[in-house]
Amino acid sequence: MIEANSLYGPLDPAPDAGWVEAPPRMGFFTDTSVCIGCKACEVACKEWNGVPDSGFDLLGMSYDNTGALTANSWRHVAFIEQPRPAGHRTPPFAGNPTGEPASPGSAAAAADTRADTGTIPGVGPGQPEPAARMAAGPEFLGMPGAQPPGRATGAESRTDFRWLMMSDVCKHCTHAACLDVCPTGSLFRTEFGTVVVQEDICNGCGYCISACPYGVIDQRKGDGRAWKCTLCYDRLGAGQTPACAQACPTESIQFGPLDELRERAATRVAQLHERGVPEARLYGHDPTDGVGGDGAFFLLLDEPEVYGLPPDPVVTTRDLPKMWKRAGLAALAMAAAAVAAFVGGSS
Repeated sequence: MIEANSLYGPLDPAPDAGWVEAPPRMGFFTDTSVCIGCKACEVACKEWNGVPDSGFDLLGMSYDNTGALTANSWRHVAFIEQPRPAGHRTPPFAGNPTGEPASPGSAAAAADTRADTGTIPGVGPGQPEPAARMAAGPEFLGMPGAQPPGRATGAESRTDFRWLMMSDVCKHCTHAACLDVCPTGSLFRTEFGTVVVQEDICNGCGYCISACPYGVIDQRKGDGRAWKCTLCYDRLGAGQTPACAQACPTESIQFGPLDELRERAATRVAQLHERGVPEARLYGHDPTDGVGGDGAFFLLLDEPEVYGLPPDPVVTTRDLPKMWKRAGLAALAMAAAAVAAFVGGSS
């Protein structure tokens, strides 16, 4: 059944789905500018959720051994390894062209002294504020992300090749087409605004797979049922951070109330623009886009297509009301024609 008002403008999905006094909508903000491709998120997801391995064959010369989001890969670290586009410049990264660690007394170093209030899930009082550390940039974190894509520490700069990384996941759409088409109620909207598959109810029809505008949902071989990220629904219910965000060493994956994440992401994009990275942009954050915004959105360093994402996703069931109305009118017209033919033939 289509969620009430789900095809008409922004909405708060949990209350719209019938949850009374729902908590704030929770989600992910994934900042690809500090992703180092370590795959800790993939491993943590598999360990916590008991997800089978995805195979261990590298895709050609790539370090990407999973290839895509599948029934056995609920988090997928994509490696974009390609020649740099013609005319593309190598920007100073995060305001630190040299890639040297932030010097004592600098703004980046000062950012780490700001204390957290303890309001961010998974971060206790007195621990460094994740947003402040993100503002400092990867050069302060001391991670490989301090270098522009395609540049190795201590090596000669390479400008003809780039290497971007992104931890992809189910988007937990505001207007989720998978919910619209599921005939068994296996897919449901949680009180946190996320979308979860109940594997014990799924009948393996596969309707949700074709309905997903991102190609996220997949059937497991030898099983037939649909599987995808649950945003660690069991952990959320216990007040814990999802496993992938908990394991991410650079805080590329951030978890929390969606409104707060959107504000934090906008600030991060502005900082990158000021630091000479105009390519930085947000994807999936806009509540007025074709899916009403995503519960998991991203900061990208290039066009969405480069990362294998659709540039303008739309809820695939948006035309269902019109289609059912037209089908009903056509059925009535056929019934009227049949009655008329019967009456005319018998007179």
